[in-house]
Amino acid sequence: MKKKYVIFGATGSVGSALAKQLYDEKIDCHLVARNEDELKKISDKLSYTYSICDVLKLNFVSDLKKDLTETEILGIAYCVGSINIKPLKLTKASDFVSSYVLNLVAVTDVIRSFQDNLKNNKGSVVLFSTVAAKKGFVNHSIISSAKAAVEGLTVALAAELAPDIRINCIAPSLTKSKIASSIIKNTSIEQSIAKMHPLKRLGEGADSANLANFLLTSKSSWITGQIIAVDGGRSNIA
Repeated sequence: MKKKYVIFGATGSVGSALAKQLYDEKIDCHLVARNEDELKKISDKLSYTYSICDVLKLNFVSDLKKDLTETEILGIAYCVGSINIKPLKLTKASDFVSSYVLNLVAVTDVIRSFQDNLKNNKGSVVLFSTVAAKKGFVNHSIISSAKAAVEGLTVALAAELAPDIRINCIAPSLTKSKIASSIIKNTSIEQSIAKMHPLKRLGEGADSANLANFLLTSKSSWITGQIIAVDGGRSNIA
C-alpha cells in the first residue's frame, strides 16, 4: 500500500501551498477539492492522485474511501473554510447550519471514517480555525461560532485519540485567497486591513502551510491538542 497525506481544500491558497511544499520534500499526497478543473491542474503538475469531493453532500466520505482503499494515511489536513460575514439581523439559521457542517461536521465524518487507518500509522490531523474565534469582530457571528467549535473539537479529539493520533489546529487571520476576495476588494482596503496587524501585512497561503507541514509530519511528534495562531500578531498584540 502507498503511504500518503490527504489534503482537503487542495485548490485553496493554503491547501495548494501545502501540496507544493510536500511535493518539494518528495512526500506523496492525495488531493481533495470540489473544482475538478483546478484540482486536475495541480494534480498533473505535482503527479498526485486526487478526488473530486463536496463535503456538504451526504455520504461524501463513502466515495472518497473507495479512492483510498489501497492507501495508508499518514495524516489529514482539512484546509477548508468559509467567510460568511453579515450583521446578525440579516442572518438565517441556514447560514449557521451550513457553516457548521462545512467547517466542523464534515471533518468529523472524515476522521471517524479513517480513524483506524490513522491509528495504524500514528497519524496526524490538522484543522483550521480563525483569529475571529477568540477575538471579537463585528458581523462575524457565523464563522466565529463555527470555528470556535473546531477549536473545541481539536482539544476533545486530541484527548480521545491520544496517543495514536495527534490533532492540532491553526488559527489564521485574513489570508489572501479566493474566499477572501469579497473582503479585499481593492488595494486601499487590503492596505487598511493589513495595518490592523502588528506585522503590517495580510497572510499568504504559505504562512499557514508552513505550520501545517510541520504539524502533519513527524517533526511535531510531541505536539497535540494545540490551537496555534498564524495571524501577524493580531490576536495578542494588535
